[in-house]
Amino acid sequence: MIGTIVNTICILVGSFVGSALKKGIKEEYQSALFTAMGFAATALGINAIVQNMPNSKYPVLFIVSLSVGGLIGTMIDFDGKFKNVVDRFSKTDLSKGLSTAILLFCIGTLSILGPVESALNNNHTYLFTNATLDLVTSMALAATYGIGIAFAAVVLFIWQGLIYLCAKYIEPFLTAELMTEVSIVGGILILSSGLSILGIKDSKSLNMLPALFVPVLWFIGLALFQ
Repeated sequence: MIGTIVNTICILVGSFVGSALKKGIKEEYQSALFTAMGFAATALGINAIVQNMPNSKYPVLFIVSLSVGGLIGTMIDFDGKFKNVVDRFSKTDLSKGLSTAILLFCIGTLSILGPVESALNNNHTYLFTNATLDLVTSMALAATYGIGIAFAAVVLFIWQGLIYLCAKYIEPFLTAELMTEVSIVGGILILSSGLSILGIKDSKSLNMLPALFVPVLWFIGLALFQ
């Protein structure tokens, strides 16, 4: 799991460096960073959608995924429970930054296929690339929201660790078609998180997390009935 360990360390290092920088940044500059991170998340979300939408073989699947997943997530209230836990340890808007960090670090092709490549082929290239990107992103997020962003490293380690351990079982299902659909839904979640940071629309992105599993169930169903 060397790739996952490196990825986790990079997020921790980036979080500590960014947090140290935050202490020397004036309040008006911190506000500018908030805005910058909001636009960055929005742009990354739009980019993921635009890149993958033309390749989708099931153009209605993302709508069904968001609808079903959003209903399930709202009933469970992932966003509210997460915010309550985070608010116990922070009086800032850390929950918004942390939810954005978790989405950016965990929901992406590199973070999903990386552990599979690492486990099956001993190829850590995807994860090393992901680690470099996450290092920079965690620095920017921590400079905006503080050291609490480091908690995303724990989530990433658990996420990639589970994928690594289950690699030989899930690898046959990780087709290009599935990754396209997951990337579209993931892009929309990241976009909604960016809009929330900008104060345009609080979409409670975490409540839509179950939407990511709807394409998985769809493709498993197709495989079983073919």
